[in-house]
Amino acid sequence: MEITLKENERIDDLQLKGLKIIQNTEGFCFGMDAVLLANFATVKRGAKVADLGTGTGIIPILISGKSRAEIIYGVEIQEEVYEMACRSVEMNGISDRVKIINADIKNIEDSLGKNSFSVITSNPPYMHADGVKNPDDRKMISRHEVKCNLDDVVRAASLLLQERGKFYMVHRPTRLIDIITAGRKYRMEPKVMRFVHPRYGKAPNMILVEFVKGGKPDLKIMDPLYVYNEDGSYTEEINEIYSNESIER
Repeated sequence: MEITLKENERIDDLQLKGLKIIQNTEGFCFGMDAVLLANFATVKRGAKVADLGTGTGIIPILISGKSRAEIIYGVEIQEEVYEMACRSVEMNGISDRVKIINADIKNIEDSLGKNSFSVITSNPPYMHADGVKNPDDRKMISRHEVKCNLDDVVRAASLLLQERGKFYMVHRPTRLIDIITAGRKYRMEPKVMRFVHPRYGKAPNMILVEFVKGGKPDLKIMDPLYVYNEDGSYTEEINEIYSNESIER
């Protein structure tokens, strides 16, 4: 399908079953955190999935290629970014399985309904809104808690999930206490965590978390995930993640 690009837009090949994505070079492009999160999630055949704060739609698009989920919703509050994600879905011919909606997660139950999803994912803004100079800037909204905060995201996930449904999130280790506190506030028990380190000997700069709605306390810490070798090349596991075509574990 021929897609007309707007100013500063480009099409990137995701190297997965022919899938591509439109990105704006002046906006916030997806990074490794989105790829790691899409691989960390377990999505069973026939699952109903929602991605909160989907941005360009990268996580729903990746999940559509890596799983046989029945339907995947991407929720995005920024109208311009939402429209771009819609064009990416159309370009890939996956509109029957991936739906992007322009909505605020603070009242997302009005759009998607309570207790109706088996899997929720989110790569939320990592940083507090303190000191933000331009609250309407796309990069600021993607990186800082301007339009929503961690509490809003976890609350929304809890409202949408079925009992025993799973919520997968990537965040910063510096927010770990906030993450656990927000989870338990909304009956979301952290069950699996994995720390992501830029390389051996360096402190982690990302954390992947699996929550279970209504789950019992029993936390598993996975082995660390290292991104780069000493020579700057990707580790073997990172290469395996990028080439992985299935998350139906």
